[in-house]
Amino acid sequence: MPGFADSFWSADYAAGLGVLFGKLQQGVQENRQVLTVARMRAEAEELYGQKLGDIAPAADKLTGGFARDDGASVRKAYDGVRTEMEDAAKNHKKIAQSIRDLVVNPFARWCDAHETRIQESQDELQTRIKAHDRQAEAVKKLRSNYFNKCRLVEDIEEENKMAFQTAETSPKQPPNPNAPAIPEIKVSENKEEEDDEIYEIGDETYHTEAVKKILEHMLNTIKMGETKVPILGTYLNTSAGSDIVEYLQRYMNTTSVSYAERIGQDLIMNGFLRLVGNVGNTFANSSRMYYQWKPKAFQLAGVPEKKNPMSRTFSLPASPENAADSPVIGAVGEYLQGWGLNNQYPNETPADRLRREARETDDKYKAGVRKLDELRCELEEAILVHLKFLERCELDRLKAIKTVVLDFSGTIGNVIPSLQATVDRMILYQETVQPEGDLRYLLENYRTGQFAPKVVTYENYYNKVDEQTFGVDLEARARADKKRVPLIITNILTYLDNHYPDLEGDDARRGVWLVEVPLAQTHKLRAKINDGKSFTQETLSEFDVPTVASVLKLYLLELPDSLVSSHVYEIIRTIYNTPATDASEAARVNVLQQTLSQLRLTNIATLDACMNHFTRLIDLTSADEQYVVALATSLAPCILRPRTETSLTMEEKHAYRLIRDLFEHKGPIFSELKRMSTLSHSSSVTSNRPRAISTDESNRRAHMEERQRALLEKAGANPRGRATSPAPSPRHRRDRSVGGPETRFPIQTSPTATTDRHRTSMASLAGGVKRSSLEVPDSAGSGGPPPNELNGTNGDVKAEAEPIVEKRNSLNRNSARFERGRRVTLTSNAAAATPAEPIGEEDSTPTESHGVTLTDKPMDD
Repeated sequence: MPGFADSFWSADYAAGLGVLFGKLQQGVQENRQVLTVARMRAEAEELYGQKLGDIAPAADKLTGGFARDDGASVRKAYDGVRTEMEDAAKNHKKIAQSIRDLVVNPFARWCDAHETRIQESQDELQTRIKAHDRQAEAVKKLRSNYFNKCRLVEDIEEENKMAFQTAETSPKQPPNPNAPAIPEIKVSENKEEEDDEIYEIGDETYHTEAVKKILEHMLNTIKMGETKVPILGTYLNTSAGSDIVEYLQRYMNTTSVSYAERIGQDLIMNGFLRLVGNVGNTFANSSRMYYQWKPKAFQLAGVPEKKNPMSRTFSLPASPENAADSPVIGAVGEYLQGWGLNNQYPNETPADRLRREARETDDKYKAGVRKLDELRCELEEAILVHLKFLERCELDRLKAIKTVVLDFSGTIGNVIPSLQATVDRMILYQETVQPEGDLRYLLENYRTGQFAPKVVTYENYYNKVDEQTFGVDLEARARADKKRVPLIITNILTYLDNHYPDLEGDDARRGVWLVEVPLAQTHKLRAKINDGKSFTQETLSEFDVPTVASVLKLYLLELPDSLVSSHVYEIIRTIYNTPATDASEAARVNVLQQTLSQLRLTNIATLDACMNHFTRLIDLTSADEQYVVALATSLAPCILRPRTETSLTMEEKHAYRLIRDLFEHKGPIFSELKRMSTLSHSSSVTSNRPRAISTDESNRRAHMEERQRALLEKAGANPRGRATSPAPSPRHRRDRSVGGPETRFPIQTSPTATTDRHRTSMASLAGGVKRSSLEVPDSAGSGGPPPNELNGTNGDVKAEAEPIVEKRNSLNRNSARFERGRRVTLTSNAAAATPAEPIGEEDSTPTESHGVTLTDKPMDD
């Protein structure tokens, strides 16, 4: 049964937690209802006891009755009834006191503590989510600033190139009075640049024409006036911050004051407004803070600007570059900055300044992404801890209610046997309470999704992926590593292969992938290797083996798309929803081959490496069916996820069934996928001449040798004939992986032969020997002659040699062969030699060897 830690996740973290806390708050209300029932029952019992106790005194007030008759039997009956009334009053008061002591008081204290725990968890998680969301918004702004700076750098570089070309191609000539003036050319260029500029205001982007219309309407609608500032003078064309916010809410449909303030701040950043009379340049919704509309706004909107009349008062320009930027004396800091007294880079050119600002914004953007990633990891860790804690709290609450009902019925049953029928019914109600079933019902009906972290990656402007490893697209990561399988997967699987023999027993080796590693420990290892660069085995050796396996599962979960792409999820759903028939298994494997062939080569190779690792782990540790089911269930969200998690997809088991089929039919599926990828590559690298593709691959090498002999004979008969066609490039062919010492758990991206798996316990093989003795022998044994040994001088193959030897030495029967894609002639009279018949078939698939080690060659295409 899944728990809270696997059930209440969502893309924004808040939605899933909102559903959970809604149900937990409902549980708090249920506690109050149970407490109200118990409290009111105690009050009712107390009141009933008091009423019963009032019966006897009321009867005694009547004189002249049974008090005068001491020995009558009727008097005894009356006294018995009267006594029963008094005893009943005492019993009911005792029931009321028992309910208060055993139910109301302890359960009230527990309910208060439970409500406090729920509220504290909710407040803490809300605080962390808000901090994460604020940082995400900051990262968006930093990314926008960084991209804008990069665009400006590109623009000024293009301008410099054009300027240099004009200077080189046009020699200096005396000025021509008929030539157009230089300022007119500059104005036209600036106009073109302004027309192409894009402004970001709030959450929207506007072109220049849209901004012109907005500014024109604002300047004609918002109230403007003059603002007097002590010492500095009078500012013209000013508007209060509250007036601007009122306009934005009325005409631009801003949803809140904070969003309107963001738009006002963007108007300041784009050079349309500036704060007057205060330090800084922050926009706020205040009637006491005034903002001056800058000349840029009037020029862009085409609205005439109100300027200061000419006076004899001496005034300093606000900026020496553009004295019309302000009608009054500028601030002292702006004035000094204009003269270069407060400039940190006095000799900096505009191009250098833009490049420096681009670097600075890039650094800020990187730092923001790293901080966001840290906040996200801390948030996920906190959510995971709180989810487990809240699950225990909810289970304890259900058990507490069960105990309350039992105590409530016990207080009544122990005092009044006459209410045994009521007590029996209450006990029946108590027995029907099932805490585990109620918890399962909550999970089945209110789950929002499994743990699927969404990584915000650093997006380099030049499409480089050397800053991060986790969350980066799989093919982009593989291309950066220049490997078909990303280095992180290869290194982790190799590390696990080397350290499986160090574990004690097959149970410990199988349990590596099922141990629940704390997310904080996994994130600690993730932070060490999340730099986009290769890492050594020593980095992994600082952590235990289950943590290394857990970080690989986390890497697959944080991919933008699952290893088996979500684009084929509907196809896989259709495959497993098809009714089963007698030939359904073979047909299903065939359809799975066609479906997986749509994936990218990187995904296929990575999936092959992972499945090879897990199938060998299952075989060599003699895993039972229960372990295979648990392993497939644990790996299902890492291998295949739907594009959007819904209540239907959470209940589907298609990913689990796909992994079981990959475990069971790994050889046929990946052999066919490898053949398909080879054919597609061959068709892309050969000439455009149409050539029929043979579906029979059994005698491909023999047919190729016959074709070469025919070409040689034709060349001997007609020396001036067409030259032989070059052999296909063998660079993508990988017969066998070579490398260092073979281990029991190699990583293979190529499929192995579909032979029967031999289940052998690693403990039985590894007992009392070193790691080098853990190699798995081939099925044919270790003896036998060398595969390339020849008998005599005639080049014949030994009779006792295997067919593989005959296939590989069949090249000696030809007078020519191909090496590294080139034709090599062995004898001078090759054309006249009589061709011999080919021996055997092509060794297209290497025999299964449990000790082959992956050598992942660089990716050529």
